[in-house]
Amino acid sequence: MTVPPVVLMAAENVPERHYTHHEGRGPTPHRSNPQVIYREVAALQVAEGMRVMEIGTGSGYSGALLAELVTKTGRVISLDIDSYLTRWASAIHEERGVANIACFTGDGTAGCPEGAPYDRLVSWCTPELLPTAWVEQVKGGGRIVTPLPIADVPNMTVVATLRITDQQPHVEAIATGGYIEATASPKTNLDLPGRWVDWEYRVPTPAWISIAWRNLDDRRGSGARAALDRLRRPGYQVQYLGEEVDWPSWRTWAAATEDRQLTMAGLTRDLWAIGHSTESSSAVIQQDGMILADSPQSPSLTALRGWLADWEAAGRPTPATYRPTLISSCEPDTEGWRLRLSR
Repeated sequence: MTVPPVVLMAAENVPERHYTHHEGRGPTPHRSNPQVIYREVAALQVAEGMRVMEIGTGSGYSGALLAELVTKTGRVISLDIDSYLTRWASAIHEERGVANIACFTGDGTAGCPEGAPYDRLVSWCTPELLPTAWVEQVKGGGRIVTPLPIADVPNMTVVATLRITDQQPHVEAIATGGYIEATASPKTNLDLPGRWVDWEYRVPTPAWISIAWRNLDDRRGSGARAALDRLRRPGYQVQYLGEEVDWPSWRTWAAATEDRQLTMAGLTRDLWAIGHSTESSSAVIQQDGMILADSPQSPSLTALRGWLADWEAAGRPTPATYRPTLISSCEPDTEGWRLRLSR
């Protein structure tokens, strides 16, 4: 995506490292690649005089960009669950004389109704689903740019651009991407997903698993534990023979299977794995292309190979080629819309 000149000009006026590597606070791990920030800000289409809500203050850099774009006639409200981040961002904004942004500590999924309605809303963290509160607090014709899960397992997300009409969201565009999960308290372990972890080990090295069939498991997580154990000590390993795995394309394809046996795991600190598991079999492919399974005859291995073959035959499609559907959810504590992609 080409970054519009107005966003590039704003970036020239906002010192990125002053926020991300401030001498008083030091480097913040809660930061994104500036080019990715510019992409989301460009999709937001912010204009002078607008009111913007930002979910996820982070270093404060993205909020400063938004404040620059709305100019002194506009207003930015920035929310983060971590008071350390909001206090420091507020201090740096004040240090620079930026007066049209206010940072608050709180659960961003509830939004900030006191400042509503907003012309735009952007989120730098991934909610479990698109919250009703966000849609209600954005004006008709307004835009929301946010990462959203496309399956009920971690790290399977896209960035959605939505238009609000009559308090209903409509997907305008889908792009590759994702950010840290929105959680009810500050996240201290950045190596572990913030939700949908069905079993984990912390010794001798961290490992975790997420199974889409968790509702069929017992309350002790016996099935998830067994599935993870099989992957930690696989009976079969082989390198994928295709080209290097295009991870954003592959994870979107796997999510779009909508298979209840979909599984994601983190077997080492630096590699994610996606695949298939049941109560008696497990098979995944890691980001490095290594396939792990309980045995060469594993039913899960057969299923995984079928998914990979279909993905290759389809030409490794990008997320933008899928058909998005927003599904309304009225479950307790999870009111909003779930995003699903179909081929």
